[in-house]
Amino acid sequence: MSTWTVQPINSAIRPWRKPKLLDLFCCAGGAGVGYSRAGFEVVGIDIDPQPNYPLPFVQTDALNLDPKFIAMFDAIHASPPCQSYSDLAKRNGNADAWPRLIEPIREILIRSGLPYVIENVEGAPLRNPVMLCGTMFKGLRVLRHRLFESNFPILTPTHGRHPKVHTFDKRKSHFGKTNDMRDFVQVTGGGNCTIAAARDAMGINWMTKNELNESIPPAYTQFIGKQLLGYLFADINAKVRLQRNA
Repeated sequence: MSTWTVQPINSAIRPWRKPKLLDLFCCAGGAGVGYSRAGFEVVGIDIDPQPNYPLPFVQTDALNLDPKFIAMFDAIHASPPCQSYSDLAKRNGNADAWPRLIEPIREILIRSGLPYVIENVEGAPLRNPVMLCGTMFKGLRVLRHRLFESNFPILTPTHGRHPKVHTFDKRKSHFGKTNDMRDFVQVTGGGNCTIAAARDAMGINWMTKNELNESIPPAYTQFIGKQLLGYLFADINAKVRLQRNA
């Protein structure tokens, strides 16, 4: 297990210190890198080794974290396993073969009292989630719909029209008319493009093909992270004003 020492923080986030975010079920870091780009100091947590995670990392079970450790952070993101909630599991009738961790991790996040985000696939039992799609972000070339539950408001961009995706299927009318380094591609399962094209389409240059299959584009959490920063600093400013007026 990796070791990582996190120093306790003051009750207020000071302008000269980056807020700290805990990235639970971090996998190879699609979400964590987005928050890092937004301005957070990120620490990843995963029960499995994640040699390609590009940020500070602790290998441990997210469900067994010490509340005192969690309290050292300013916000939490969680991406619990999605397989049980996926369309594929529903079609195959084997959803029970995968862990369903949204409910237990939500309880932990609520008890922490911190701003939090839970990310998962469509069909997952999230509460009043917002949805993000690759069409909402300039430069992305994937249609990866993901849901985000939070205890702070998240505004979303306009959901763009879905373009035709690069294909290997000769039966489709646009076969041979697209380019996997220019057009939208499929980055799940076997995919329909090279790994170079998949990395470019997702805005990720450090993951393997299997890691890309499970990841979200960092653009999603960079977008959410900027709103989270605004929420954190607005909350602190409000508390300071209350203290001054007390």
